[in-house]
Amino acid sequence: MSSSRAKPLSGIRVLDLTRLLPGPVATLHLADMGADVVKVENREEGDYARSLSDLLFRLVNRNKRALRLDLKRREGREVFLRLAKDADVLVEGFRPGVMAKVELDYDTVASVNQRIVYCSITGYGQDGPYAGRAGHDINYLGYAGVGDQIGTPEAPVVPNFQIADLLGGALVPAMGILAALVEARSSGRGRHVDVAMTDAVLAHAILPLIGYLERGKPPERGAGMLDGGLPCYNLYKTRDGRSMAVGALERKFWETLCDILGCPELKGRHIVYGEGARPVKERIAAIFAARTQDEWVEVFSNADCCVSPVLTIEESLDNEQLRARGMIVTKKGMTQFAPPLKFSEFEFDVLRAPPEPGEHTDEILGAAGYDRIQIDALRNSGVI
Repeated sequence: MSSSRAKPLSGIRVLDLTRLLPGPVATLHLADMGADVVKVENREEGDYARSLSDLLFRLVNRNKRALRLDLKRREGREVFLRLAKDADVLVEGFRPGVMAKVELDYDTVASVNQRIVYCSITGYGQDGPYAGRAGHDINYLGYAGVGDQIGTPEAPVVPNFQIADLLGGALVPAMGILAALVEARSSGRGRHVDVAMTDAVLAHAILPLIGYLERGKPPERGAGMLDGGLPCYNLYKTRDGRSMAVGALERKFWETLCDILGCPELKGRHIVYGEGARPVKERIAAIFAARTQDEWVEVFSNADCCVSPVLTIEESLDNEQLRARGMIVTKKGMTQFAPPLKFSEFEFDVLRAPPEPGEHTDEILGAAGYDRIQIDALRNSGVI
């Protein structure tokens, strides 16, 4: 049912200077919740995602408007500051010092709009000995001690999920931005939100820290509570080469699992590690290997013991639960994910397709008070 109520972030204006994946996903969340996100790209290549992967760009830049602007030129900076004067949020993902170099650092922007929330997303933060270093997701995971925890006992692996980029570079910035916006509404003053993706990963490495505090060293890779060490929390191969995910951490779930699998003698072997876990894993693995994944799905369809199939992304797109939650939508000619939030009296929609380069330049500048002659002059001079 549609609602006439305004969206949660309706009326919030965001100037988005970010590129590729982390920052654009952060501003995607804001845009989907109703913020007016203005994607500010330079006049040359713009967001690198446009040339790197058209699909990547389209998936993370819906519901945004786009402006092309040369911030290296004084006239371009003047235009940007004029836009910033009426903005609520600015998000940038350059290395520390870059925004100061073009005279658009936090202090400068705050001098024309003291209530602006200015969010900087970097790999290592605005200070510290690594602040100026380049990096990517794999590097941030490595420094945070999380990369060492992902993989098998034999070796770490490269995860096919950008943990630092999406946790640290998207969700944490969105959290900081929203918190600062709440305060700015009451105090009239914004803040500089400094997000380091390495910090964000480290702050969520709870289980490795527990292992270190308890034993003076992190858990051995593939041998901890939630990464393959326990028989009751593991992946098991099926006869057709697929997998089933067993998450029977609680004793009641484990005992139900043992009854369904026909191995009640294992009920007392719930939480076991190392050599004690080996025969239990082997027994469970042999049972799962006797049937196909579809057969096991049927067996566990009504069982309350945290057992599920490991699906491919193609299967997830057709999954009945995710479909029922409206998580997969086809809009503007493309299958994409809906926001991972549900609000009362709010219906998500893709109101704007991902913008073409500079698609809304005239519209945005016109709303900022520039007339036709001024806009044409800026375009003719190469500023926009």
